[in-house]
Amino acid sequence: MPQVTIHVAPGPYQAWIENGLLARSGSVLADLLPQASRIFLVTVPPVRKRWGAKFVRSLRAAGFAPQVLSMPDGEPSKRLSTVERLAEKLVGLGADRKAVIVGFGGGVVGDVSGLLASLYMRGVELVQVPTTVLAQVDASIGGKTGVNLVAGKNLVGTFYHPRVVLIDPATLKTLPDREFRAGLYEALKCGVIGNVELFLRFEQNRTRILKRDPAELEWLIAQSVKLKAEVVSADEHEGGLRRVLNLGHTIGHALEAETGYRRLLHGEAVGWGMIAATNIALRVGRTDSVTAGRIADAVLSLGRLPEVNVSSRKILARLQSDKKTQNGVVHFILPREIGKVEVASDVPESVVVESVDELRRLSRGGWVWKK
Repeated sequence: MPQVTIHVAPGPYQAWIENGLLARSGSVLADLLPQASRIFLVTVPPVRKRWGAKFVRSLRAAGFAPQVLSMPDGEPSKRLSTVERLAEKLVGLGADRKAVIVGFGGGVVGDVSGLLASLYMRGVELVQVPTTVLAQVDASIGGKTGVNLVAGKNLVGTFYHPRVVLIDPATLKTLPDREFRAGLYEALKCGVIGNVELFLRFEQNRTRILKRDPAELEWLIAQSVKLKAEVVSADEHEGGLRRVLNLGHTIGHALEAETGYRRLLHGEAVGWGMIAATNIALRVGRTDSVTAGRIADAVLSLGRLPEVNVSSRKILARLQSDKKTQNGVVHFILPREIGKVEVASDVPESVVVESVDELRRLSRGGWVWKK
């Protein structure tokens, strides 16, 4: 079973990755947590319906008495009001400082659960059990928590690492096709920023990946987690190197916010964001047309993305409230070649506008690469 260690203060933790891990997760947690621990699962109705019984059985068999807290599904529920409601439920259930909060679901559940754990009683134990591709390859690793404001995505949050991350790729079997494909863009991102072999796997084994071949998915997830763990271990609080993980996220986050978090799944926004970043890199001379074409083809080969129907000027305005904007200067992560990216702070506004305009044309079937 692949185990990846994330080296951070005050101590390292591991991500366990194995098909079928959910059924024996209780015994894993029994070895890591004090027997007096009270476990509270934070999840959403679809995940509870499909996988909740198996997870709860495993926990009970290990001597725990888990209680389940439900929250609304989807990006619109990623708000401070959701954290407050969950905290009130914890108080009502008698949760104290020995509570263990388990984020059991996708990226939204993980982000909300992480923020809740970091704030409740000034910090209680956290475990992440991600059940979507996006959460397994990205959101559950690295300790970022957060909720959205109307002004932008993830503007309120903390760095708060879990005790362990338990990843069972088998939970991906029941994901709707759109959500499954959306998560693959985050894994593809890992290939572009630093894992050439992972990118080649998308080019060469795309059919097996899209058919959800168990061995292929376990390898893909493990490679993505390994890359993110290496980056986070070197730069825990995004002071430098960790910024490379934001490839596709600068414009992607702006697209999500401008469309009210209802038209695009997060991974889909990242997919469009990667194409925009690649087009920017090509226009400002950071990459060549062959590399740009390969990245765009890899993104578009994973399925049809939702139409982009937003104002380029409004996206430009949204970028000013992005967390990566410093002193009014927007920082973009741009690909130079497959497996290598760089941070750029000298991108003209006109190039950003043109690149978003290109996304609109591409989403309507009219994409042409331009130098």
